[in-house]
Amino acid sequence: MEKKIAVIMGDGVGPEVTRQAIHVLNAVASQFNHYFHYEYGLMGADAIDKTGNPLPDATIELCLNSDAILFGAIGHPRFDNDPAATVRPEQGLLKLRKSLQLFANIRPVITYPSLQHLTPLKAKYLEGVDFLIFRELTGGIYFGNKTLSADGNMASDDCAYTKNEIERIAHLAFQAASQRKKKLTLVDKANVLETSRLWRKLVREMQGQYPDVSVDFLFVDNAAMQLILNPAQFDVILTENMFGDILSDEASVLTGSLGLLPSASVGNGSALFEPIHGSYPQAAGKDIANPLGSILSAAMMLDHFGLTVEAAKVKAAIQWTLDNGFVTKDIDPMNFYFTSTIGELVADLIQDKIPNELHSENIELRKSTII
Repeated sequence: MEKKIAVIMGDGVGPEVTRQAIHVLNAVASQFNHYFHYEYGLMGADAIDKTGNPLPDATIELCLNSDAILFGAIGHPRFDNDPAATVRPEQGLLKLRKSLQLFANIRPVITYPSLQHLTPLKAKYLEGVDFLIFRELTGGIYFGNKTLSADGNMASDDCAYTKNEIERIAHLAFQAASQRKKKLTLVDKANVLETSRLWRKLVREMQGQYPDVSVDFLFVDNAAMQLILNPAQFDVILTENMFGDILSDEASVLTGSLGLLPSASVGNGSALFEPIHGSYPQAAGKDIANPLGSILSAAMMLDHFGLTVEAAKVKAAIQWTLDNGFVTKDIDPMNFYFTSTIGELVADLIQDKIPNELHSENIELRKSTII
């Protein structure tokens, strides 16, 4: 198989983790006789510094003409700490989602037994946790009309949804549930918000098209609580933009590290794959960021291409590194391995270069060289 992949390194640790995802994709290509072409584009603070624009037209064109996009992260403290800034890195990501019509963000949440000690929850609550969050990505309050009064004393953000915006992501969520444990949970605030009442009405109407999928409904405040009290109850969670943004970050605590969670943004254009963590500027250039979220995002890309065997091998390699204690600083602050070490180890496992009985002394601690 031959594919063209647009790569947006982004800001902070984005370039470091994305390089490891590419390293792993190259190992897959070598092992399974595929060819991936990479072309690079600018977005975020890096793009602002170089072009004055958080998303140059050339990057949009590149993404539109690629089979998929591999994305790092965007954001920089100088923008976060300046509420008066009119040009921001996040504007580039919102614009790209709109330009590519990426209306659905899919975030898998799976717990790893070897990392359960890192979460604030007791292990008994983490057994069997394996669910998907479908977050609507191009509507809602993030894209609604925004106003600020002349005196600066009143602001508003409109939240609006259309029937089409709701139904197109709901179909994807129903389809995913029908292939999993056949349970879909709609998270809304229908006791207060008119948009949520429309979500609930349409999902109820659509349920008849998927008779094998059971549907339940949770208000977002209750859903936030249930994610901690009993996360294993969920199979597929469907929700609007802002609720999905918040709940998926809450769910990352279940895995033990924000650095472990991948995501896919899909719609009418080329799909985009990215870890859910931010740019983490404090760690930039230190080779300590966790690359597994980015590598798992690359695995989701492989699944998107129909390369399920290859994706499964990437996931198995990651499982092996975690089970054997080859982890980054966010997971073990004392005995950790560098970003590049983990990427190289996963790549070597994919190419069957690592014996099954390898022990930690065979890998140079905190180095990028496997010996």
